[in-house]
Amino acid sequence: MSFLDMDERLIELSDKLQLVYSPIADIKQFPRDVDVTLVEGAVANAENEELAHVIRRNSRIVVSFGDCAVTGNVTAMRNQISTDEVLRRSYVELADVTPKIPRDYPTIAELMPKARPLHEIIPVDAFIHGCPPTADQIWFAVSELLEGRLPAFSNVYLRFG
Repeated sequence: MSFLDMDERLIELSDKLQLVYSPIADIKQFPRDVDVTLVEGAVANAENEELAHVIRRNSRIVVSFGDCAVTGNVTAMRNQISTDEVLRRSYVELADVTPKIPRDYPTIAELMPKARPLHEIIPVDAFIHGCPPTADQIWFAVSELLEGRLPAFSNVYLRFG
C-alpha cells in the first residue's frame, strides 16, 4: 500500500519499469532474470524461506522492504514463545469451531521455529527501513535503483517502527 501512496509519481515510473511479480498480480511462479526485487515481510514459514531463495537466485538486486523484512519487527515478536504455543493459541484457544492444531500443511505453510529478517536467510543488497516505509523513501529508493545506484538513506530515514 505504501508503494501506491506515491500517487502521481507512479505514472512517472510506469514507462521506466515493468512489474513482473506481486501479491496483487496473479502470477504463480517467480520469473527469471529480474533486475530488482523488493521483499516485504519477515521469513516466518517454510514457504517464505523457499520463495526467498528463489528470489535471490533470480534477482540481480534484492531489497529488504520495511522493518519486518529488515529486522523481523512485529512478526518476530512470536520468537519469545514456541511454535507449538503459537499454534495452540491460534488454532485451539481462539478457535470458533473445530479447535485443532494443523499437522498436515496442504493449505497453510508450516511455521519456522523463529521468524527471521530476510538478510539472515539470503544475501540482501539494500534495506528500506520503516513500518511502513514512506512514499518518499520508496520513491528515493526506486529512483536510485533506476539510475543504477543502491539507495543510501540519510540518518533521518534510518528509523524503525
